[in-house]
Amino acid sequence: MKNYTITVNGSVYDVTVEEKGAGAAPVAAKAPVVTPVAAKAPAAPKAAAGAGSIEVKAGAAGKVFKIEASVGQSVQAGDTVVIIEAMKMEIPVVAPEAGTVASIDVAVGDAIESGAVLATLN
Repeated sequence: MKNYTITVNGSVYDVTVEEKGAGAAPVAAKAPVVTPVAAKAPAAPKAAAGAGSIEVKAGAAGKVFKIEASVGQSVQAGDTVVIIEAMKMEIPVVAPEAGTVASIDVAVGDAIESGAVLATLN
């Protein structure tokens, strides 16, 4: 593995590239791991007393653009809870089922990974 730091449009990234064999070029079939340097780690679910059992997870990696719901708000299945921005698109993350928002585990501007828990419902 080799580590590189690259800059794309003013954003700095640490890149790890895996090499196959002695002195071989990186294998194109396996994508390199790219981690934004200035980005926060994905928010861990908060251990708040009101944290719910139903998780609202990100379907794609990106940045939290807007939080549409608030703690204590009642939501129906399909209601937008958080909007993430990925590849210059706004992607709504919706409630998987009806419930009450128990926690919001991210803030606007947070970098998130696919599958990260953004909020919980009761």
